[in-house]
Amino acid sequence: MRMVDFFDSRMIIVHVGEKTKEKESTIKELISGFSDDDDEKVTIVWKQGDPVTTIIETAKQKNADLIILGAIPRENFLKFYIGSIARKITRHAHCSVLLLIKPSEDLRPCNHIVVNGLKDKKTKQTILDSFEIAQNLGAQKITIVEEISRQEVKIVVEDDKSLRKDTLIKERLAKKEDIRVQHILSDVPEDLKTGILIKTQSIFGKRGYSIGHYAKVVAADLLIMNAPNRTTFLDRIFVHDLEHILSELPTDVLIIR
Repeated sequence: MRMVDFFDSRMIIVHVGEKTKEKESTIKELISGFSDDDDEKVTIVWKQGDPVTTIIETAKQKNADLIILGAIPRENFLKFYIGSIARKITRHAHCSVLLLIKPSEDLRPCNHIVVNGLKDKKTKQTILDSFEIAQNLGAQKITIVEEISRQEVKIVVEDDKSLRKDTLIKERLAKKEDIRVQHILSDVPEDLKTGILIKTQSIFGKRGYSIGHYAKVVAADLLIMNAPNRTTFLDRIFVHDLEHILSELPTDVLIIR
């Protein structure tokens, strides 16, 4: 069953470039048997122009809720990244973006979802949405990761005394973050929690890199992140928080807006 069937949605395929009989035949062959009612479920849009602008504007015009982009395998086929076009679309899209590292004809099982739990006004909605997604995909486990910057510890470990102080501060910060996330989890409807193992995990390190590394280590099937803020100054945060993830995708990544 395809992703679109899980979410009971329509799919719009955007081809940026010249429309030819050969291309049209190839695309129709790819989507043949996509659903019992292809005409209702799938629309093909042919346009010419700048790929980034064209895809973003088409998504807006069609009131799209999600843009799906594929990743590019590196030479060793074990690491994936997104190209400049996909990166720009991810930054400027008005809606959520799903980055797939291994698109396949048959949807791979999604058992474990990792979700960012950082302190941000968008995080609560991201966590709530993640449970709906988990239910639709049949996921069995959700881990909410609270990334804590090393700068918050402010201790230089030089001896046993400073090490103990460092440990105590980390424990205190982790507990504080866990309480915050548990408060959010209390607002998740019980029916969305059914059948899902819920775990919280505090990690210390660089935002973006830490959660990406964690998702890779635990072999998560999907990583869900907040979208970056859009103001001129805060656009730079996108680079700091998500650049590591985008430059080397640890798994499929969903960026929620």
